[in-house]
Amino acid sequence: MDAPDSAAARSAPGNAANTSGAAASSTMERQNSQSSAHKVSHIAAHRQSFAENQRYPPPSPRNQRHPSFTQQALQELMNHPPSNRHPTPRYAGRDWRDIALGELVVPEDVRWADLDLSVQDATMLLLRHNPTNVVLVRESPSSKTAVSTFDYSDLNAYLLVVVGLAKPEDEDISLYAEIAKKAQSQEDIPLREIQSLARKEELVTLPADATLDKAVEAFGGGIHRVLIANSAGDVVGVLSQLRLVEFFWNEAVNFPVIERLYGCLLRDLQIGTHQIIAINLDRPLTDALLLMHNEGLTSVAVVDQGLNVVGNISTADVKHLTSAASLPLLNNSCMNFISVILSERGVEHGRDSFPVFHVNPYSTLGHTVAKLVATKSHRMWVVESASPSPSAPATPLLQPSHPAAPSPAPAPGGAAVGSPPPSATVIIPPPGNAPPPQSPQPNQTFATTVIPSGLPGARLSGRLTGVVSLTDILNLFAKSSGLRPSDPAEQRARRRRSSSSSVRPSLDSARASIDLRR
Repeated sequence: MDAPDSAAARSAPGNAANTSGAAASSTMERQNSQSSAHKVSHIAAHRQSFAENQRYPPPSPRNQRHPSFTQQALQELMNHPPSNRHPTPRYAGRDWRDIALGELVVPEDVRWADLDLSVQDATMLLLRHNPTNVVLVRESPSSKTAVSTFDYSDLNAYLLVVVGLAKPEDEDISLYAEIAKKAQSQEDIPLREIQSLARKEELVTLPADATLDKAVEAFGGGIHRVLIANSAGDVVGVLSQLRLVEFFWNEAVNFPVIERLYGCLLRDLQIGTHQIIAINLDRPLTDALLLMHNEGLTSVAVVDQGLNVVGNISTADVKHLTSAASLPLLNNSCMNFISVILSERGVEHGRDSFPVFHVNPYSTLGHTVAKLVATKSHRMWVVESASPSPSAPATPLLQPSHPAAPSPAPAPGGAAVGSPPPSATVIIPPPGNAPPPQSPQPNQTFATTVIPSGLPGARLSGRLTGVVSLTDILNLFAKSSGLRPSDPAEQRARRRRSSSSSVRPSLDSARASIDLRR
């Protein structure tokens, strides 16, 4: 009110000079007064309307939007995800069984380490950009022949020895103690000294001019990688199961026999197995590392009380434990470690990331392979509808025998004292073929922690019922093309450690009905 009146007063002298006296001035004052009253009334009405809108906000335009996808279209997208595949013209019209192995390898991808190279330096070679995920070990710098390998499973085995969690045979006790002592003193430990820490897969070497069917037969029989050598016997490449599955995925349009399989449902192909080992989400990370080490696994599913898959831990994730600052993670839960993995991945890629490691029986083989290639995983967990997380175990086989033991406190230098065995291993038998209820085993428990429903991925998963591995897929490719791969169980048995580890009693008790090696 003050501002308009002042403005009218300042303008009056100017108006009086151009009009006839007080009458015009009085008329202007009345008009300004009416205009000011109108403005005040308008502002008051506007404020009242704004307040009303806050109490009764108008409906969002999104409520009236039609969905971009129908349910059927969304399911089709899930079953057949878009791909950036670009087939190579040189493979068009060729039978994949006649392709030479030398065409698939890249010599520059091979990483070498001498037996006298320190474990620390070999680890750096493994962690740096390394498409093959393995370092080939040779006798001397001039050699091109591999005598061993160093990969994430070896790094896991070394870590378990350093922190005092490994259970050596009697003849290896002094060796393990010496390695742990050197590591805690930050002394260099050559690869030569750790060759016996992990049971090695046999080294398979194929000539570069051998055809692809030879590698597919080997992989379908459970071999994880083969070395490719030239005519002089020098290693010129490494071919892995994952690399070969990626090849078939990208080049499927050139190979009709393979491409037809991608449209089939897992249920119809009867691929994979229902014989699984998983670990509960609240168990210490050390339990998962020991489980993978003792059973020769490259990854393990992490489940909640309802057996819903909440994550995945693999031997490759050991790279997050290579610094002294990360060692406290060993005594934290598996779920905590998964959150660390996701955080690290988010930092690397600049955005949140939650890799999906599960499919369902109605997923196509193409959908499964697409996820394996995208996540660079060795297996996909097969899940069905999510189940509630009860306060008691879901099956008689999973009856708890005693409360979960607390994690041991680390001793000076990082070694753990009195470390408990992996006591919350979840053994999932084949459906319809489960043994009768058994008495609880001494080391077999099932913790009662329930995963919070708000955790990332908790609503995207389901109840663990099976697993599909790269071996299963390549075995299918081999048999569909008339090849005869060997039984993968033989390789799984060879990789299984022969030592009597602390986890062995509970696993052996179910050996008759459960295949533990996937």
